[in-house]
Order: sequence, then C-alpha cells, then structure tokens
Amino acid sequence: MNKKKTVFLVTSLDSGGVENYLLRFLKYYHLDIDAYVICKSGRKGNDLLTEFLGIGVKIVPLRLQYFNFSGYLRLYKLIKKENFESICDFTGNFAALPMLVAKLAGIRNRVVFYRGSTNHFKEDRFRLLYNKLLNYIIPKVSTSILANSKAALNFFFKNKWHQNSKYEVIYNGIDASKFLTTKENLKEELNIPDNAFVVGHVGRYNEAKNHKTIIEVAIQLCKLDSNNYFVFCGKDTDIRLKERVTFEGFEKQIKLLGLRNDVVKVLNTLDCFYFPSLSEGQPNALIEALVAGLPFVASNIEPHKETIPKSHQNQLIDPLNIVEAKNKILEIKNNKTFSQSLILKEWAIEKYNAAILFEKFKEKLD
Repeated sequence: MNKKKTVFLVTSLDSGGVENYLLRFLKYYHLDIDAYVICKSGRKGNDLLTEFLGIGVKIVPLRLQYFNFSGYLRLYKLIKKENFESICDFTGNFAALPMLVAKLAGIRNRVVFYRGSTNHFKEDRFRLLYNKLLNYIIPKVSTSILANSKAALNFFFKNKWHQNSKYEVIYNGIDASKFLTTKENLKEELNIPDNAFVVGHVGRYNEAKNHKTIIEVAIQLCKLDSNNYFVFCGKDTDIRLKERVTFEGFEKQIKLLGLRNDVVKVLNTLDCFYFPSLSEGQPNALIEALVAGLPFVASNIEPHKETIPKSHQNQLIDPLNIVEAKNKILEIKNNKTFSQSLILKEWAIEKYNAAILFEKFKEKLD
C-alpha cells in the first residue's frame, strides 16, 4: 500500500497540546501516512523528538517567521522536491504564508488547523494589523480550515464559518484503550499516604494555564489539612514553582514533577483534577482526566463549556476565583459531587473516540 506523503507544520517538538495531538494522530496512522514535520522555529525541540523519529517521521527544522523570504523559498523547493500530496499547518493565522507557498507549489490539499481560541502573541498595533492580513489570506489559500473548538472559529472567523463547508470543528481524540494502560499510581514513589486527598494539574508552565492561581489554591488546601496533597505535572513546573513551594514550606505536600511520560499514573494518583486555564483551544489534559474518570474543577471559558456535558457544567468556575475553587474541591473531597463519575467517564470515552475523530482529520488530508 502506498503511503500518502504529507507534511505537517508545528513550532517545534517540545511537549504541548499541538505536538501531543499530532504525535497521537501519527502513531494511529503511521502505516498509512509518510509524514514529514517541519519545525517553524528552526529548531526541533527535544521533548517528543525521539517518539516522532520512532514511528518513522522525517523532521525538518526550517525557520518560517514573519518576512523570512529565504525560509519560504526553501519551503517551496522542499515541496517541489518531495511532491507532497497534502500539507497541514497547526499555527493558526501564521499558516497563511506557508499555505500560499504550498498553493503556488501545487499541493492539492492545504489544511489549516487552529488549536487555540485566542491570539497567543503580545498584541500591538503592528502585530494586530499583520495578524489581520494573515487571517484575510487564510481562506483564499486553504482547502480546509479546521479547529478543535467552535470558540476558535468564532474568535478568528466570527460569523463567516457557520454556512461554509470549508470550515469544520474536529474535537481532540483519545484512544482510551491505549491511554488507560495501567492502574498503577505514583503514591509510593511520591511518598503520599494512601488515605491522602490528592488534587492535581497537568500542563506545561505557561501564562494561559494560570499557574499563579493554581499554586495559591494548592497552598490554601495544604494549610487547611496536612492530609491534602497537590501534584503539578508539566514541563518547567518543577523549576518555576519550586521557590514558592520551598518558601511556604510545603515540599512534602506539593509535588512538582515537571515533564513526565507516564501521565496515566499521575492521573491515577489524583482524587480531583483542577484545570483553571485562562484560554485553551480544546484541552487535551481535561479530556484525559474525564476519560480517567476523575472528578474535576475547571474554568468556565468557552472551550471548556464545549468539552463538558451540561450535567456537569456547575463544575466550571471563574478561573481567578481562589475561594470558589477551594470550596468546589472540598465538596469533591467530602463526596458531595460526582455521584455519576462512572457515567461521565463512559460519556467521555465515547465522545472523544479517537477512531472517529482522527478519521475525520485524516479524511481532510486524503
């Protein structure tokens, strides 16, 4: 069987929602897709590089930013040389120029996949004007415009997308059979008592993840009860939060794990998942927590409202409200919520079925 030659564009292969989504997708279809990944920052990154190479993905560091004309010329030459059948850029509006180059080079399928629901750059007059120009170009050079939330399309294309078949929302997929690979947890490794109440967050240290609020909630919970524990899992959390945890004297109760490749074990350690993001595309980490059957407290941003069933949207709160977050978490501790957690888990496994959702994405590349 001939593999379809497809090139994907990301910023780098450091761990993040986009990169993990693409890795899972390519693991699912590595026998069907001859995949190249271009890292637009000009560097490969280290976090996921080995896993991508392990499934036969070709990695190309190629700086493609702003008016880097030599980079776009190199992209054009690479496309002509490799004769790709499809291209997909995961960098939102910044996909405009690569899509234009791809169109000029003759790639038939040109897909832009928005993975965030807001601008992720420091806004000023010039950047907003440039961004508006790129947004204007996108529909003219793309064959498909995808997003993992309605909130993203509403933000970037407002009312333009509802009646246009070029636009489609494809939610994140989780293969529960491969994700829920173990029932083991990390309590023994982390010196957490079996009877402790453990709250946790998974996500790299990033302003949008709202770690400033998360650490305040964690500290208040630990002050309230020595049997309350909090686990942070995600790149740089062990570096950026260490000073505060040490200053407060909670090294025993607040565990800073940094980047881990055993997220299932992390989730198995928790009794409650706390996810107060300020912005998201669609949250992989929250979906994983649902699939793992965890009670949760999360922020009431639009992408989360899309992700959570209406029956549990009372668990979505103001992301900056420390008191409400603490009270919601304590309700879970006191067993006043989530009497139907098993039903929610089954709902999430069906709703975010990778076989269905990955296939929808693959169809756009065929």
